[in-house]
Amino acid sequence: MKTFPEDLLYSREHIWVRVDGDMATLGITDYAQESLGEILSVEFPEIDTYIERDEAFGSIESTKAVVDLISSVSGTVVSIHEDVADDIGIINSDPHDAGWLIVIEMDDMQELDDLFDARGYHDFIMQDEIA
Repeated sequence: MKTFPEDLLYSREHIWVRVDGDMATLGITDYAQESLGEILSVEFPEIDTYIERDEAFGSIESTKAVVDLISSVSGTVVSIHEDVADDIGIINSDPHDAGWLIVIEMDDMQELDDLFDARGYHDFIMQDEIA
């Protein structure tokens, strides 16, 4: 059985969120990186870009596909993980920690209520695999 860090929240678009006050760190889940295969590149937004929830904040290219990265929260991008651009393998080796992508200063903390906890996300992807 797959396990996911309990301190994260998860979206239907396979993005994890780590909350620290009104700051949200986003990355792709282990499930997403496994599904995508080897990650080749990531396109990041500019710092100070305003991102709406459910909008793309960038894209990720792998050996299998290019997919949009969909934000789970609305707010302003305050940081991007530039080290990932230099060592893209971080996403495959440690997607839930060192492989983070961006930090957003959130506008609306209530948006977090729509995300899964670790158990809910596990159940969600298990349903997806069965379907």
